[in-house]
Amino acid sequence: PASAPGRSLIDLINTQPGWLLEANGILHARGSEYQVQYVVDGIPLRDNRSPAFAQSLGVEEFESMTVRTGGYPAEFGGKLGGVIELSTAHDSRPGFHGLASLEVGSFASVNGYGSGQYSTGRTTAGFALERMVTDRYLDPPNEGNFTNHGEATGVSVRLEHAWTDSNRTRAYGYRRSSGFQVPNEALQQEAGQLQERSADESLGQAAHQQILSSNVLLNARMMARAGDATLTANDRSIPILPFQDRKARELHANGSISVHRGRHEMKAGGEVTFGALDERFASIITARELDGVEVFDDDVPERFVFDDNGSSREHALFAQNLARLGPITLAAGVRYDYYRLRTEDHALSPRLSGSWFADPLGLVVHASYDRTFETPPIENILLASANVVDAAPHRAGVRGGDPAVGGEGESLAIEPSRGHFFEAGFSKQLSDRVRLDGAAFSRRATSMVDDDLVLNTGVSFPLTFSRAVVTGVEAKLEIAAWGRVSGWVSYSNSTGRGELPFAGGLFIGDEADELLEGEGSFRLSQDQRHTARARGRVALSPRTWVALSGVYNSGLPIEVEGVFDADLLVQQYGAAVVEQADLEGGRVRASWSLDASAGATLFSSGGRTLRMQADVFNLTDRLNVINFAGLLSGTAVAPRRAITVRLHAGF
Repeated sequence: PASAPGRSLIDLINTQPGWLLEANGILHARGSEYQVQYVVDGIPLRDNRSPAFAQSLGVEEFESMTVRTGGYPAEFGGKLGGVIELSTAHDSRPGFHGLASLEVGSFASVNGYGSGQYSTGRTTAGFALERMVTDRYLDPPNEGNFTNHGEATGVSVRLEHAWTDSNRTRAYGYRRSSGFQVPNEALQQEAGQLQERSADESLGQAAHQQILSSNVLLNARMMARAGDATLTANDRSIPILPFQDRKARELHANGSISVHRGRHEMKAGGEVTFGALDERFASIITARELDGVEVFDDDVPERFVFDDNGSSREHALFAQNLARLGPITLAAGVRYDYYRLRTEDHALSPRLSGSWFADPLGLVVHASYDRTFETPPIENILLASANVVDAAPHRAGVRGGDPAVGGEGESLAIEPSRGHFFEAGFSKQLSDRVRLDGAAFSRRATSMVDDDLVLNTGVSFPLTFSRAVVTGVEAKLEIAAWGRVSGWVSYSNSTGRGELPFAGGLFIGDEADELLEGEGSFRLSQDQRHTARARGRVALSPRTWVALSGVYNSGLPIEVEGVFDADLLVQQYGAAVVEQADLEGGRVRASWSLDASAGATLFSSGGRTLRMQADVFNLTDRLNVINFAGLLSGTAVAPRRAITVRLHAGF
């Protein structure tokens, strides 16, 4: 199906059980928010790839995708909530080939994509261009969808050359930039607030593959990238006037050698990453009360300014082996990680998984254990880990203060997370065309990562809570081309609890005391008990098809009601939105949506194709609320009924 601009890859990943899509296209894997990484042609991207942080990668640009939520080989580290492996598109046909698509839809959305590739002899060169505009870039806090315009542009190039039959070099690079507005709450719209954000990223990477013998393969890769993010606001912003300018630079290199010997596939290697961060953040209190309700105490100073920079270093070594012993497959590995930024730490992480194939039953049973060492997010981590005086308007995980602003104190810097991940499951072939997969999992971690949204600025700061436990079950039934019918049904049930105190974040006023010094447990912001999705497709003819899909969410927790009373909530978000929040039960009410799609191949001849597709989302025009007035999540409303039409041409 089609997707909102900038979310095609995210929406595709979200079809898998165990994944949850929160406000503004933020993916969560089994309770993990910031701990999701993309691996593009063997290079890890471990920062937040949601539209609010960086322009998301487009699905058209990639040839294949593998999604992992457990049983991680030792070669993967850093972020292990979920791992998404992507291979950029490659067309081996000689000559020039390409594709183009144009999508238009509700909210004045236009999304265009085009790519081309030329192959001759041992060399292949390609490019891709993407441009989108929309009046609904983020998920707004109310039905008004105020100030929500967004634009994004992306360009990428790739070059591959086979020096001989046994070695080849590949280079890939892109430049992506986006600019968008922060959606206003109702009172902010009345005041004339306008806040705008931008996110720019440039990346270049190269990889070389050498076949040393029929059983030995060598891979070496390197990457450099730079990212910038800004937030500006006009003087009508309430209750604060924020400013942000954040820069990140990264150099990464990794290498591995793979050996196939008999029943064993062995692999060993390492990686190193150097980073440089520069953060500037400032805020001015412009309203201590909203609609008669106090937001800031009188003793909270009017201005807050932060300006700092830092450098990081990470390196790792790993070794792993995959052994096939008849119906049994065993994988074992170990990984060593070192991390340094505001804190310094290292860990040894064993990994073990196994499966058994019962051929007469068409059944595979599997289990895994992953010892994890997950590094903190880089987004706004310097401020989130800083010491700030108690009198400051915001408290960033502190005891006392930084000498630069007066006072001394104990730092509550964000530490790496350590966890034990367990999983057991099965895959049962019910027929040649039908398969049932199921899994149960348990994740236990210390210094579990989440983030703290600063009012309605759209800017969030990473935090950790002392420990967390996430457990759940998942299932998926797939039908692959059974006559004219294909489709799938998935279900997830998950519970998650965390324990105080917090470290990091950027909390306002007196709430910092309870969160940074308190005790007790709470439901994780991704604690959604029931998530169900389904999609069915029927081929009406060789050239036409129709599809129907649906999603059900039992509702996310409302973590903290905050300083707002009921009347102010209605003023900010609207009565209809507030009614979708069960304040006494502490959860957003259940939501569901039905979507329909239809497509046709208009032309197909000699490698040239022209296809057309139409999608209608939320057929019943239901009001669905994703998050509500949460300390860690804010408020976000899902789209009402929307329509898109897409033309796709290939040659």
